[in-house]
Amino acid sequence: MEKQDARWIYQTMNEIRAFEDEVHRIFGTGKIPGFVHLYAGEEAIASGIMAQLTDDDYITSTHRGHGHAIAKGCDMNRMMAEIMGRKDGLGRGKGGSMHVADVGKGMLGANGIVGGGFGLANGAGISIRNMGKENVAVCFFGDGAANEGTFHEGLNLASILNLPVVFVCENNQFGEGTAHKYASASETIAERASAYNMPGEFVDGADVKAVYKTFKKAMQRAKSGEGPTLIECSTYRNYGHFEGDEQKYKSPDDVNTDRDPIPEFREKALEKEWLTKEEADQIEADAKQQVKDAVDFAENSPLPDIDSLYEDVFA
Repeated sequence: MEKQDARWIYQTMNEIRAFEDEVHRIFGTGKIPGFVHLYAGEEAIASGIMAQLTDDDYITSTHRGHGHAIAKGCDMNRMMAEIMGRKDGLGRGKGGSMHVADVGKGMLGANGIVGGGFGLANGAGISIRNMGKENVAVCFFGDGAANEGTFHEGLNLASILNLPVVFVCENNQFGEGTAHKYASASETIAERASAYNMPGEFVDGADVKAVYKTFKKAMQRAKSGEGPTLIECSTYRNYGHFEGDEQKYKSPDDVNTDRDPIPEFREKALEKEWLTKEEADQIEADAKQQVKDAVDFAENSPLPDIDSLYEDVFA
């Protein structure tokens, strides 16, 4: 890993965590309409992958999409405004948390449909190939989506057409309130890749370096015309499935308090001299300030006009 990538990753991880912790706080005040699903705890995955992408690469996201959007370069001010339903949001305040998108950044959208990203990612892969570009499409999905029919349809089609798509499963152990070990006949999701004639990789999703290395190999494979890869990242969400989730489906043994990817990577970055302690401290402070500025921006943004209901209806 290059020093500049390590710095970017640590900055992005802190931005995601600060953003999500603040959204958690604001949601409790009643200022955010609709549902919110937080990405805190899974930062190593989005950061380790997106450090290797450009605006010309595509991603499809999930209902838990804030981390993907931040890591892909979406404007944090306009993200916060969107989540708070304000006119200056990325979707003019009409989409909210589950529909944050910025096509100009290659972020094809968070998605309220479980498993809704597989077809979109394949479409992006077809576009890349037909235009002769050397880019990649990344499809993020959760362990719950791995049991949707679109998972099998999507992987099968990607393999048949040899598309430059990397499928990334963020297995946070619970599909809403159902434990993965209960809902999956296979021990891992990664092993299902063999049915679709593509590599399947299982990786520790709290280890940025492992995610970075595994994705790099899959990305190179896709760009060289060798086709898709399935990566399963074992991870854990710090909050419930959605804000307000009491998590009664978890036993004391299911509560993971031992792993946190951010201090783990900080320790590694200091050891490798990718960062100094002063630089790391400054990055953490800057991330919190950036989120504070985003909240100020959103709160000063007006609510959408009622007449805007008739705008953006047709392409």
